[in-house]
Amino acid sequence: MHRSNRLALEDPLKYLPKLLTKLYSCWVRIAYPFASIGTDVSFHFMSKLSRERTPWISIGNSVTVREHAWLNIATYEPTGDPILVIEDNCVIAVGSILSAKNGIHLERDVNVAQQVLIMDHNHGYEDVDVPVIRQDLTGGGTIRIGEGSWIGHGAAILCSRGELTIGRHCVVSANSVVMQSLPDYSVAFGIPAKVIRQYDPETQRWRIGQLKSNGADRATASRVGAMKDEAKLVEQAGVLE
Repeated sequence: MHRSNRLALEDPLKYLPKLLTKLYSCWVRIAYPFASIGTDVSFHFMSKLSRERTPWISIGNSVTVREHAWLNIATYEPTGDPILVIEDNCVIAVGSILSAKNGIHLERDVNVAQQVLIMDHNHGYEDVDVPVIRQDLTGGGTIRIGEGSWIGHGAAILCSRGELTIGRHCVVSANSVVMQSLPDYSVAFGIPAKVIRQYDPETQRWRIGQLKSNGADRATASRVGAMKDEAKLVEQAGVLE
């Protein structure tokens, strides 16, 4: 038998999804009323986006939204400002969901891997006489993910109230659940996620675990403690009188 030395030609249908994505991206740019949208933005033709809600979405330059990713605005009474902000060079990978009620902000160069959930609210469940699906959303909070961070496959970032901030150049490990803020240059892992490594700018090395508070933080805590002790003494003096 003679074996051909020629390489097999690429399947021409391989380029069809790329063409559809290009056409869909052009259509979204023209027809969807974003709060703002930059250049070179790519929406996969199988990504999910509501035209009705795009006035509260701001997209930067060179942003990529891959197949089955969903950008959702989860409130029926949005304010005038953008609720979902995605800055330059961010990637929202396959099947990931960003659901914003109050405010989700991705700074530049954030990489969101596959099947990630980022949600700044929750679903009410307290009324046991009403199915959960019919109960209102909770008040929720806000989420901000710092520049250059990477959110691993299957991770969840959930904020039920207050402000949740993931610092710059952070790594959230695969399948972790983040429910509280993370400092800059840290690696978080687990359910709930905890810092397992952090970069020390003084030694310029990565260290195991989270760095201890610096001297300024300790001094502040000391002052706060002293003020509390003083207030307690004043209160006791008033009682003795």
